[in-house]
Amino acid sequence: MKIKLAESSSDTIREEVRQRYGAAARGEASCADDCCTSTSSDALGYAAEDSAFAPEAANLGLGCGNPLAIASLERGQTVLDLGSGAGFDCFLAARAVGPTGKVIGVDMTPEMLTKARENAKRNGFDNVEFRLGEIEALPVADESVDVIISNCVINLSPQKEHVFREAFRVLRTGGRLAVADIVATASLPEEIKGDWAAYTGCMAGASEIDELEKMLRNAGFNRIKVAPKDASRSFIREWLPGKRIEEYLVSATIEATRPLHS
Repeated sequence: MKIKLAESSSDTIREEVRQRYGAAARGEASCADDCCTSTSSDALGYAAEDSAFAPEAANLGLGCGNPLAIASLERGQTVLDLGSGAGFDCFLAARAVGPTGKVIGVDMTPEMLTKARENAKRNGFDNVEFRLGEIEALPVADESVDVIISNCVINLSPQKEHVFREAFRVLRTGGRLAVADIVATASLPEEIKGDWAAYTGCMAGASEIDELEKMLRNAGFNRIKVAPKDASRSFIREWLPGKRIEEYLVSATIEATRPLHS
């Protein structure tokens, strides 16, 4: 019998997430046996040219928005993607930063890394690399990144405070966090909070907005902005049919900056 979610350690929760997304990378995850969060790129805010540019195998539709829409990437920058999956956002970021820039994707799921590295090699993305690691303990040097992006991943972490502290550590002064994620607009029902499928499907682990803002401030960030996207409720409803999950959750963009002076 699987241990109850509320009684699980952080390592147990991460292992459940790793297994779920390993199955997604292998094409084995389905709504019949797990919470399916696959969503079309246009619904998430990507342009048709984005989907056409990135390798088809990189787009698993597992996000909840488009972090690149708020990232304001520039040529020559170094970008870090937290939970990079098969590499879709990394490849779009690589186009934006150009050959003098660099993109690093970090993911804890070996199957996703294999898929991402194959996509990069097959399609000639020389300025993108993928590293195995957890977003709570990033395999990235201090103050080495200009912009951090992430798409519907931080909500999966059982230690979000660690994620934001690590993000602050690896950003250069003036560096920015540009994230699309799921946030809670109301307290989730207990049946959802304790549902493993709802957790690994990016729902049960969502934080409320004021809690997110507090964690970001505590990590040292300023210029914090969390902007809910009410239109996202239309696809969130499909993630857990019949549970009215869209009444409690919404996709949001999350922005924050590492100050120039501490």
